[in-house]
Amino acid sequence: MKKAVVVLAMHGAPPADFPPPELAEFMSLHGRAGHGHRALNESLRLRYAELEKKMRAWPRNAQNDPFFAGSEELAEQLSRETGLEVILGFNEFCGPSLDEALDRAAAADAEAIIVVTPMMTRGGEHSEADIPAAIERAKTRHPRIKVIYAWPFSAADVARFLSLQLRKFL
Repeated sequence: MKKAVVVLAMHGAPPADFPPPELAEFMSLHGRAGHGHRALNESLRLRYAELEKKMRAWPRNAQNDPFFAGSEELAEQLSRETGLEVILGFNEFCGPSLDEALDRAAAADAEAIIVVTPMMTRGGEHSEADIPAAIERAKTRHPRIKVIYAWPFSAADVARFLSLQLRKFL
């Protein structure tokens, strides 16, 4: 069997203890830039990149970023469930980026990388555009490795999953 590594693509969240003035500046630039950064001039793009790098590298723990802690827990559970190595990657606000996670998976001598996300419904920019774009960049950087996006989820599968959760409370 080929060696497969899972990349768990998560959204990401700003840490609660990131300096408020820098967070406000970053979010303002983030909103103006959109995902293409075309609306920013060169100096603002550089400032945005600087703030993004600082935020992604910010030390995380359960107190300052419960979403990160929950993502780590999900990755650990997924690894136990599948028996595969699971590497976390984040679309924004948090490190490692999805591109970095895909490169780590490739460096782990993977013959196949399977990307999965808990973003289950269609219509989201991350699941429909950002993650596939990162996968295409990884395929260019690592042409010998098969990269599979285990998405979209069928509405029936999501409904079954939610139904199991609901039964716990009925």
